Amino acid sequence: MDLRLSDRVAVVTGASKGMGLAITATLLSEGAKVIAVSRKSSPELDALAGPRLVHVSADLTNPEAPASAIASAVEVFGGVDILVNNAGGPPPGTSLPRFGFLTPDDADWRDMFEFNLFSAVRAIRAAIPVMLGRGGGAIVNVSSTLARQPGAMNVDYSAAKAGLNAVTKSLSEEFGPQGIRVNTVSPGPVRTDWWTKDGGAADIIAASAGIDRDAVMDSAAPEMMRLTTGRLIDPQEVADAVALLVSPRSGSTTGAEYIVDAGALKEL
Repeated sequence: MDLRLSDRVAVVTGASKGMGLAITATLLSEGAKVIAVSRKSSPELDALAGPRLVHVSADLTNPEAPASAIASAVEVFGGVDILVNNAGGPPPGTSLPRFGFLTPDDADWRDMFEFNLFSAVRAIRAAIPVMLGRGGGAIVNVSSTLARQPGAMNVDYSAAKAGLNAVTKSLSEEFGPQGIRVNTVSPGPVRTDWWTKDGGAADIIAASAGIDRDAVMDSAAPEMMRLTTGRLIDPQEVADAVALLVSPRSGSTTGAEYIVDAGALKEL
């Protein structure tokens, strides 16, 4: 299927690894031009180098960074048609999961909201005038199933993502009539650096449960989260959903939440 993304200009945050890397590669394969935003590049992102890809180094917890990334897209490629707010998860220097409401303090809450909500808000604020000047655009905010099904772990993260879902709905209502579609993709547990890095979620859960880290990712975590598919999600599966939502082929889809959760959410 041709997604009709040739020469569209996309900004993807958190683009150097995991879901962001998969999203970047997918949009490039569909002919888009991509500003890939991350604190630093990666060998995998460097391997995608070419005239349609520019890496912008940015710490999105810096309030000026999101607007600077949008400005780079305008400077290099002449505008912005697509914005994917993928950056999120543990703020720099933080490891998740955190257990219990009393664990994160005020600074932890501020860091979580800066990274998972405010950075997206700032990028959107900068992108909308540019998109309006081009007659419209598409925004996808990458949220989480934890926004819908919060629990005793990662309370601050769940709250930040719930806020992002609410922002998506509000933006869709305000700017949909002006040609800007805004949607959410909510993944369940994706096999990314969040899980696999040293000291990441797999190690934290393994230490708590007294089992091997590989067993956490291969069986314990899917069982604990009641994943219907029995496995963690592949980043490409999220990237495919994002690519479809930013495509003109989804021209009547706005204000929607697209779930890629391996069957974790059971409610109607």
